Amino acid sequence: MVHPLVGKPAPAISLPAADGETYTLTPGAKGVPVALFFYPKSGSYGCTKEACQFRDALAEKDLFKRTKVEIVGVSSDAVDKQKTFVEKQKLTYPILSDPDGEARKAYHVGKGLFGLAETARVTFFIDSKGTVRDVLDTTLNYSAHVKFVSKWLDKLEAEEKKAAEAPADAAAPAADTEGTAASAPTEGAGAAPAETPSSGELGRAAQAVQA
Repeated sequence: MVHPLVGKPAPAISLPAADGETYTLTPGAKGVPVALFFYPKSGSYGCTKEACQFRDALAEKDLFKRTKVEIVGVSSDAVDKQKTFVEKQKLTYPILSDPDGEARKAYHVGKGLFGLAETARVTFFIDSKGTVRDVLDTTLNYSAHVKFVSKWLDKLEAEEKKAAEAPADAAAPAADTEGTAASAPTEGAGAAPAETPSSGELGRAAQAVQA
């Protein structure tokens, strides 16, 4: 089932980050792709693994550096818990607190594990124009999310390269037909048209020649 946001502009969100300051994410505003991932619980095994995989990808993968992808994580945990999580795991990207479910509602993210987890593990890949290109929803397979983002970064790079190599579809300049006769006159242009002699005149000329 296709997520309702695929192919549509990604909603902007404003939530408190781990430092207590409000962080506003406006996809497309910076002209870079965005990987927005929602996860169940800061500090749990799977969520820690996922968060650290994104941290390591930003630090080690040329693809992540080259595309300048923006990584943002969101869970329902309180700010103080997010702060502890970020500091302990040395996360280098924003981790936002969504206790009231505002962002989850905007992005149509429900509960995970048949309702056992407050938030499902869902990653949105948003292109540099702010359009949601694809969504991965799998709570148990935490390691699939970084791979999902990598796949889409590769695809986005290929798209941009193809667009750059394509010849410009420039329309040929229209011919300026106005005043063509004036600018390129035909032979004898401007002279009065020669009169065609009548049959009577031809007869008189013939008689004159024979006289």
